[in-house]
Amino acid sequence: MSKEGSTKAPIRHPLNFKDSDFLNYEKLDQEMRRVFNICNGCRRCFNLCDSFPKLFDLVDKSKDEEISSISSDQFKPVVDACTLCSMCFMNKCPYVPPHEFNIDFPHLMLRYRIAQRKKGEISNVTKQLAKIDMNAKIGILFSKIINWVSDRKNKIFRKILEILTGIDKRAELPKYNSETFSNYFKKFKRSALKKKTKRKVVIYSTCFVNFNKKKTGEAALKVLHHNGVEVEHSYVGCCGMPFLEQADPIQAVKQAKLISKELLKFVDQGYKVITLTASCGLMLKFEWALLLPHDKDIKKLSMETFDIDEYIIDIANNEGLVKGLQEIDGGVTVHHACHARAQNMGNKARDMLKLIPNIKIDVVERCAGHGGTFGVMKETYDIAIKIGKTTARTVKRKNNKYMVSDCPLAGKHIKQLVEDTNFYNNEPLHPIELIAKSYKL
Repeated sequence: MSKEGSTKAPIRHPLNFKDSDFLNYEKLDQEMRRVFNICNGCRRCFNLCDSFPKLFDLVDKSKDEEISSISSDQFKPVVDACTLCSMCFMNKCPYVPPHEFNIDFPHLMLRYRIAQRKKGEISNVTKQLAKIDMNAKIGILFSKIINWVSDRKNKIFRKILEILTGIDKRAELPKYNSETFSNYFKKFKRSALKKKTKRKVVIYSTCFVNFNKKKTGEAALKVLHHNGVEVEHSYVGCCGMPFLEQADPIQAVKQAKLISKELLKFVDQGYKVITLTASCGLMLKFEWALLLPHDKDIKKLSMETFDIDEYIIDIANNEGLVKGLQEIDGGVTVHHACHARAQNMGNKARDMLKLIPNIKIDVVERCAGHGGTFGVMKETYDIAIKIGKTTARTVKRKNNKYMVSDCPLAGKHIKQLVEDTNFYNNEPLHPIELIAKSYKL
């Protein structure tokens, strides 16, 4: 008799994309039906994202109200609605391994997408958007022009962009820095006074901080330096999350090997690796190891990688932070991003911000609905809005001056969804930016 659910911690199996059965369409279809049948009988995830309502509606409207009466070509909308956030695996599903049902819904959706890619069913635009480094180098070089063209207020150009690329004209797109964080770090290092320290870290700035939100990197660097941490910087490429989202594990593996080779040079000298966005932290800590389960270097790196919030808490709990944190008025709403939750480290953003004297903190632990290209492409934009509206309404009800998220795209998406976008600070912040503000750095 099958157990109702496991009482043990979830165990995630490697993504065996090189296995001969992985893209066997007949076996994939069988596995889709097996998992969908179990999900249909359970339905705990009915309110988690749009994949599950779509699945249950398919069943309820089918001839016999059974998975067996649904044709395979009806699976695609269920897959398309998955943002690969992993919240069903981490928080909701009682049948994840070590349970005998062995359910990993997000990785099954990814397997289906990889099969789609093999058939040529992934759009060229989304493939191009996954080439973050190439696109961003152009974005940095022509940042003023591109930021103007891509602004939502620029309705004519955004309409043209929508026609040409399928990027919804309503979607708020990231802006490009006028310089990379890499360049900023070099200037900071030349001017900064060295401090005696037992702690050493290398910041892996991530593509978003390096090209789109330098302020987060500045804040992290200043807070770490202020607390006597020796800081180095490394950025040789994107972590590969966009490639994984676009069903290209081979390129994601190439990125993992490229970046890990550089970061391990620091690790071998006693440095810890610090990530500045939730998605990239998840890749380095967990996803790379699932793509390369037998790579000892990848495993070693995962053990030496920390989210910036997580690392600041570690300093506070051991040596204690340098005194000088000052009160911040107006309160803060912490959006606990899905990819931060998937790291299984607790709400370190909230815990870190509690170090600020007398701060009012509210936590919102719901999906923002962004999910990479999912939140900007015309074919999925309305679903992203549908998922994120409840989160945005909750953030607005808290009525705090600041809103922070470890996921910059989630923060941007939530802000856009809030009707009165001026009810908190002009731009959603990373939690470390509030710590820097509290220190007046």
